[in-house]
Amino acid sequence: MTAESARMSGAPHDVARWRKWGPYLADRAWGTVREDYSANGDAWSYFPHDLARSKAFRWGEDGIAGFCDRYQILCWSLALWNEQDAILKERFFGLVPGEANHGEDVKECYFHLDAVPSHSYQRLLYKYPQRAFPYTQLIDENRRRGAHDPEFELIDTGIFDDGRYFDVVIEVAKENAESLLFRITAHNRGPERAPLHLIPQLWFRNTWSWSCEAVPAPSIKAIEVDGRPAVLADDSNTPALAGLLHNAHLGPHVLEFPAGTELLFTDNETNGPRVWGAQSKSRYVKDAFHRRIVNGEHEAVNPARSGTKACGWMRVEIDPGASYSMTMRMGPGGAFPATSPESIVDLRRAEADEFYAAIHPPRASAEERHVQRQAFAGLLWSKQSYLLDVDIWLDGDDPNLPPPAERQHGRNARWRHLNSMRILSMPDKWEYPWFAAWDLAFHTVVMALIDAHFAKEQLWLMLFEQFQHPNGQIPAYEWEFSDLNPPVHAWAVWRVYNMDRIRNGADRPFLEKCFHKLMLNFTWWVNKVDREGNNVFEGGFLGLDNITVMDRSETLPGGASIDQSDATGWMGMFCLVMMRMALELAEENAAYEGLATKFFEHYVYIGAAMKMMRGDRTLWDEADGFFYDLLRFPDGTNVPFRVRSLVGLIPLYAIERLERKWIEPFEVFRENFDWFMKHRADIVEHCVTTVHHDGETTHVLAVVDQNQLQHLLARVADPEEFLSTFGLRSLSKAHQQQPFVFGNASVTYEPAEAATKLKGGNSNWRGPVWFPTTFLMIETLRKLEKAYSGNVRVALRNGHDVQPRNDPESTFADTRADEGLGAGSARPRHRGMTLTNVPVPPPENTTTLTGLAADLARRMTSIFVPDADGYRPAHGPRGSRKAELFARDPHWKDLIWFFEYFNGDTGEGLGASHQTGWTALVASLIDEWSG
Repeated sequence: MTAESARMSGAPHDVARWRKWGPYLADRAWGTVREDYSANGDAWSYFPHDLARSKAFRWGEDGIAGFCDRYQILCWSLALWNEQDAILKERFFGLVPGEANHGEDVKECYFHLDAVPSHSYQRLLYKYPQRAFPYTQLIDENRRRGAHDPEFELIDTGIFDDGRYFDVVIEVAKENAESLLFRITAHNRGPERAPLHLIPQLWFRNTWSWSCEAVPAPSIKAIEVDGRPAVLADDSNTPALAGLLHNAHLGPHVLEFPAGTELLFTDNETNGPRVWGAQSKSRYVKDAFHRRIVNGEHEAVNPARSGTKACGWMRVEIDPGASYSMTMRMGPGGAFPATSPESIVDLRRAEADEFYAAIHPPRASAEERHVQRQAFAGLLWSKQSYLLDVDIWLDGDDPNLPPPAERQHGRNARWRHLNSMRILSMPDKWEYPWFAAWDLAFHTVVMALIDAHFAKEQLWLMLFEQFQHPNGQIPAYEWEFSDLNPPVHAWAVWRVYNMDRIRNGADRPFLEKCFHKLMLNFTWWVNKVDREGNNVFEGGFLGLDNITVMDRSETLPGGASIDQSDATGWMGMFCLVMMRMALELAEENAAYEGLATKFFEHYVYIGAAMKMMRGDRTLWDEADGFFYDLLRFPDGTNVPFRVRSLVGLIPLYAIERLERKWIEPFEVFRENFDWFMKHRADIVEHCVTTVHHDGETTHVLAVVDQNQLQHLLARVADPEEFLSTFGLRSLSKAHQQQPFVFGNASVTYEPAEAATKLKGGNSNWRGPVWFPTTFLMIETLRKLEKAYSGNVRVALRNGHDVQPRNDPESTFADTRADEGLGAGSARPRHRGMTLTNVPVPPPENTTTLTGLAADLARRMTSIFVPDADGYRPAHGPRGSRKAELFARDPHWKDLIWFFEYFNGDTGEGLGASHQTGWTALVASLIDEWSG
């Protein structure tokens, strides 16, 4: 067992102590819904970047490479100044939708290099320019560009030319569960000696300024430790943190600085004149360090050397090619052992190497291991202390200063029960410094590879009473908790449970408590979204920004409604996962057999409804061989939206199998199942196929029948439709030449950024490759392969495009035994029936379903792996400034960004660029399909 594994496998109390401190600080707190107290809900305008240095945050703090305790009481982060910038670099800069041509976007170059689950070692690299940061240029140029132009990025400004920047590496290591070490190493990559101000900051989150009553504030004051400058931070005399049942006081903590560091002090209070045009609560305010260091205002900082915010100020000049290192130590009372801080940091880094050496799959290449480790690091760095009490947010803290009355009827007004003081997994901490439920579900599948306890905890939190609505709905995301995300939570619970079962043994209490709350969520979906009770669903948004003809979350005029193929497919998948969970629980409690029956029968009703006539049509279009959304009018007429997109492929996800030998022990379920198969044969035949193979009987539960499967998989494997060089396109490429037009709306294949925005900021589902949906397609293909005993092969239009496994005597390494959730072994693949009667030219060859799944996994992994010339597709086309920098420069070539989605033709990364959680699924693909 590695040292890190030992830390994470101890008693729950000991594990919690190691998790007490972590990277739980947001990269951006300004511009968030939580800090928006406007009447119109325009969060970006209400609290812009320009005010972030001067205005105290109510619900959470931000900073560069931030570290804090789990309740974000005491915070540490790094600030920098190069003597050229107009402002202190205290937080990452980015554009808001009104400033950008493709939605909100961070305009900084930073990389999550390393992290472990206990956060005993973390490493982040920030590339800080030596020239003045081009704030105005980035805004002006992006505003000038149109929807068909690419975003103008920091690298595009040329600010990194000639290597005129500092590589600032921030390492955080834990000496023990309570004591932290911070090491900052700045490398001058430029051709000349250059000045740099290193300004690590320590402050208390402002919890004392919001009520109408005076509340004692914590304090930070100057001290010395062995002749070196230090600060003593103490919250002992403050009121207990509201909303908790236990005492969360940290008590006295000492942060030591190197000799020669100048200490500055102020208060974490709003600069009243600058923000409100009114008097400040304190003479010394939040932006004091900026005013002292950049503007030279000596009177801005507290000469008494105390306050609620402090920093250590070190100015250095670094020769070209040289570096400077600054190490700090922080812990309770400053009682540190005599061990060298540098040796502890190096030891923890070596332990991280040891931990990941045991995690990486043996068959993975060196580059795949490198990609996997940075993917894990980004996911771990993206944890955040998510603080929000919606009840207080709606009404305000001070009754004398209530928020605008409009907010009582606006965003999230129905979610007063939601109260979070939890560590949550964020998509990322700049563009998405708030949880998103369906993103989080995918995060947990990756997290389970390195920290199953945290993965299970995250899944449970969305079902916990302070998150899940009393009506059963799971909150979608901060911008609108009531919006609808795809119901993937049950799938994630089941998958994480099985991953953990294989590695650590079955955690049935976790499965059982999640199952109960998921039943409430399922009932909410049925009552809310199946408006007519006919098992065809109108799920609205469902996460697929811009893919459809119109915003499906909006109420349609004239009583029209949309029957959604994807919503109905998602619900079929939901039923099947719940059935499997119920059968698992029935092994110990027979009462669950009845619930397994309930979900099986509901699945059949949904599967049959997808083929049910709606007027003169069904969701399945026989002529095109595809599922479409159906626009229905009150007079009974209807119009299919003939858009070949993920909307029509998602019904494939509803796939399970029931082997007869599995269900024999479940007497009640087996009898109910047999009765239903016999007496409801007219509907069962649409979505249950019985397969006999090698003397065994398997019931294949799939929303799609074999004819539909033939047509859909033919399009999945077609390079002119969904099969991109880099995964599964979200929209068929056929729409590039044949746009779908409906009234004034049209849907055209757009492999990169979409020109049309129906919903969402950066998001585009009109052609790019997205990791979560392709990951589920890979799961589907694997399940179909097992369900049909490996006897199904897919006809390929372009034989050389997919790498088929055609030799009937060859073996294919299926690295996922037992439901595809653990390391497996090679086993033979046999030639079986080939899917025929598909609307494509005669195939040159075929591949197995698992072969197609493996090929999709390879394509997606290739986005991040450099080719023979060092180019990673994610970093853009050859010849571009960005691609050349990442391929040629030794200080960039090993760095990887994990983007929100990827160009469907080139693989270039798009949207959010810094670990949009679900893109970390590449780590799972490497774990399961490498080699």
